[in-house]
Amino acid sequence: MAWRASHSVAAGALATSALLWGAHEAWSGRGPLVAAPLRVTSAYDEFADTLHRSETLSNVLARAGISGRDYAAFLAAATAIPARRLRVGQVFEFRRLKGDSVTRRVLVRTGPESRVWVSRLGGDSGWVQRVEAIPWTVTRLRAVGAIESSLYDALDQAISDSFLPVRERRQLAWAIADVYDWEVDFNRDIRPGDRFDVLIERLESPEGERRFGRILAARVDVAHTPSYAFYFEADGGVRGFYDEQGRSLRRAFLRAPLEFRRVSSRFGGRYHPILKEWRSHQGTDYAAGYGTPVRATADGIVTKAGREGGYGNLVELRHANGIRTRYGHLSAFGKGVSIGARVTQGEWVGYVGSTGLSTGPHLHYEFIVNGRPTNPQRKDAGPVQKVPAPLRGEFESVRAHLLAELEPRPTAPAVPPVAATVH
Repeated sequence: MAWRASHSVAAGALATSALLWGAHEAWSGRGPLVAAPLRVTSAYDEFADTLHRSETLSNVLARAGISGRDYAAFLAAATAIPARRLRVGQVFEFRRLKGDSVTRRVLVRTGPESRVWVSRLGGDSGWVQRVEAIPWTVTRLRAVGAIESSLYDALDQAISDSFLPVRERRQLAWAIADVYDWEVDFNRDIRPGDRFDVLIERLESPEGERRFGRILAARVDVAHTPSYAFYFEADGGVRGFYDEQGRSLRRAFLRAPLEFRRVSSRFGGRYHPILKEWRSHQGTDYAAGYGTPVRATADGIVTKAGREGGYGNLVELRHANGIRTRYGHLSAFGKGVSIGARVTQGEWVGYVGSTGLSTGPHLHYEFIVNGRPTNPQRKDAGPVQKVPAPLRGEFESVRAHLLAELEPRPTAPAVPPVAATVH
């Protein structure tokens, strides 16, 4: 029996290791999966199956021989499996005794932090579940790179697959853009030769799965001028990214009306992902796919929402301090967007189109101060909030430690940079 049990444990470990990344893909919704091939050990037959489009949990379990009353008993026990919220591509691992047609155990990865084992009890006693927490090891690591065409391409060149998989690198690019959402428009502010330095937490499971955790500090050169971001959290609800002088990076106005992740879909290429960029006397044009959501760059009140000459479908918002923003050539308006309606920063006011005097799908964006169109500048982005005076000393201590890791000096112990870093 001891020999049999040891082989059972070994088989389970091998199966879990082989399927772990596939399960991660399913619960994150980041791509289709292919079930692992049949594996046979001296004790068990183990195989995997995936949830296909238009299928339910019952379809997958039926292929493993779990149906009818047996399926009902399984559902009653497996309360930790979200049967009605499973994603296409979700992986299920099954175990049977060698030479037996009855499934004895089902393993499901339900999220980044846990997996569920559902095992058959002896006889007709039904099923029992066990929820296992997945321990993640957190490591601080630093990545640096030069931006020659886009942030995506720079990260793709600077970070190897062994450090972060491609999809996690995409998450990192989006996270950097989110940190600087009020400071940098990564679609048009960055110039060739600008660089980035980022200090992150990477998570690693016992089976070797690697994920991007969070950003702790960053430096991004914008037109060769450095812009810093340090994450600081303290009692009293103080939380967020601050620059080197303790000023919050959050502003009343976002730098761009389109999210970086929605107009930068390519990853790993060697060309800028934006199709083209135009400038006009009255504003800035952003080329993006038809139907790309357009967001309000600040809280405001809708003063126009309709057809407006060469603008085509136009939304105009009135903000504080005599500032207005305009969003033209829209294919459609956002839900509830009508004259007099209030919108909040980041709310979708419309969708990219090619209405009016337009030769292709793009957004025409105007930033108007006291009736005069101008390019949005940081000085116009609203009042700056600073770290509260009583917390200033704590912030400076955190900033100093993060800066030492972000920009290590040759004589000081450094956080290991990413392999194959581009300098």
